Amino acid sequence: MEIATRVWNHRWKIDPIVRSLIDTDFYKLLMCQSVYHNRRDTQVTFSLINRSSNVPLAKLIDEGELREQLDHIRSLSLTRGESTWLRGNTFYGKRQMFRPDFMEWFEKLRLPPYFLERVGDQYELTFEGSWPEVMLWEIPALAVLMELRGRAVLNQMGKFELQVLYARAATKLWEKIERLRGQPGLKIADFGTRRRHSFLWQDWCVQAMVEGLGEGFTGTSNCLIAKNRDLEAIGTNAHELPMVYAALAEDDAALARAPYDVLADWHREHEGNLRMILPDTYGTEGFLRNAPDWLAGWTGIRIDSGDPETGAEIAIRWWQERGEDPREKLVIFSDGLDEEKILELYHKFSGRVRVSFGWGTLLTNDFRGLTPDDRLAPFSLVCKAISANGRPTVKLSDNPNKAMGPAEEIARYKRVFEVGEQERHEVVV
Repeated sequence: MEIATRVWNHRWKIDPIVRSLIDTDFYKLLMCQSVYHNRRDTQVTFSLINRSSNVPLAKLIDEGELREQLDHIRSLSLTRGESTWLRGNTFYGKRQMFRPDFMEWFEKLRLPPYFLERVGDQYELTFEGSWPEVMLWEIPALAVLMELRGRAVLNQMGKFELQVLYARAATKLWEKIERLRGQPGLKIADFGTRRRHSFLWQDWCVQAMVEGLGEGFTGTSNCLIAKNRDLEAIGTNAHELPMVYAALAEDDAALARAPYDVLADWHREHEGNLRMILPDTYGTEGFLRNAPDWLAGWTGIRIDSGDPETGAEIAIRWWQERGEDPREKLVIFSDGLDEEKILELYHKFSGRVRVSFGWGTLLTNDFRGLTPDDRLAPFSLVCKAISANGRPTVKLSDNPNKAMGPAEEIARYKRVFEVGEQERHEVVV
């Protein structure tokens, strides 16, 4: 069915936003397996954080409809076909990436309860329980809230107005693709699940990237789309791992080791595969300065906060100081990208490192300027681990505007990780 008609035509008692447990990011499943094997008894709390307080989610989204969508997610389990895909497919050149014991657990999983409360114009949404279960709520919860907010705006439009809206959005995306195509060696993956406009639109965007970029499109982070479209599932790990490991540290010395303990466990879990470093949880410079030598031999680094050019230059210097050739290393840029920034970074660093891009919200949810009052513009919504075994988690980032945690703990982490003055950058999405 043509997408604008599909959006307009709601004939179902419930029109599920999330229809599969693998409608999630690939790195979530990779991290979940590592957590299952290494820290499965850890008790965590995840919480919704709306960084864009000007978007009143509780005014826009009906609480009953939100609960209906969340309850539907709790009814989901792996299908036989999904289990077969995870068990038998080759990911990053490795067959049986997901081990039998993890798959047996995953096949029986139903997501744990949620806690929802309206507070003013916002919702407080939290999830509590064992880490490997609770962590799988993050992506579907964000997808539900983003799509319900979009539906609230779309429901006020007529059939033809919707057709024009999607025609304009499709044209906007294709013009971006036309600017990107033809760049030799340009590699881009879809990282846009968590703050997408909708599942249908993300799927459409992925198909457009396949047609428009050809081999330049390396795959998608969305497991369900990767399975359905026979594409590479892309992803490694995220800030969640060091945040929880750090919260569990018994003293400052253990805290300073925590980010490296994460990667040591990761290395054992994946037998030397998926060797990408995400260094910015507690500041990139300090992380690399104190990193053990064995990390310098890893495949590359993902840059997800702060000024991306500065981050790449820091990584290049670090590899050179550790006797590595940066031209053989991979740098993945993934923070707030749009086609102009992708092209700028591509031209600046091609030939100096292997460059790749994880294109997120502004690939799968760029409706900026397409509605009156910009009511469909993307906004910054996250769902983060806020405590582990009763202890608060902390994230510093290379951008203080992304920092989270109690003020006294932020100060302690800055001291332990030797983080000085940081430049603030606007958080677009």
